[in-house]
Amino acid sequence: MTNVAGKNAETVRRGYDAFNKADMKTLNELFDDNVSWHTPGRSALAGDRKGREAVFAQFGRYGGETAGTFKAIMQTVAETDDGRVIATHHNTATRKGKRLELDSCLVFEFKDGKVYSGREYAYDLYAWDEFWS
Repeated sequence: MTNVAGKNAETVRRGYDAFNKADMKTLNELFDDNVSWHTPGRSALAGDRKGREAVFAQFGRYGGETAGTFKAIMQTVAETDDGRVIATHHNTATRKGKRLELDSCLVFEFKDGKVYSGREYAYDLYAWDEFWS
């Protein structure tokens, strides 16, 4: 997978930047009102969220439960022929004396130029769950 240009890929790049800066104004511009989000695993953070408010509350938990240390540093981004975007990133955070260092992947779907669906995939789901437990 390589970094590629494309309207949706650029939206994802802007989204990662906004997420890491807690720039809610930009995130509101990029996410559809009815966005859905899936976080894998068995921790308290796992599950499905529906609607921008619920999805942003999930994002807030990442920052809130790590005292603002949670980051998702984008590594690659690729846009498929049908407009979906696949992005890989490296998560870092500290929480309750634990350190998170984990590669992950997100698959984004778009509707009318905005993120309509996001699905997270952790390369080591056991480490992800252990960090959030």
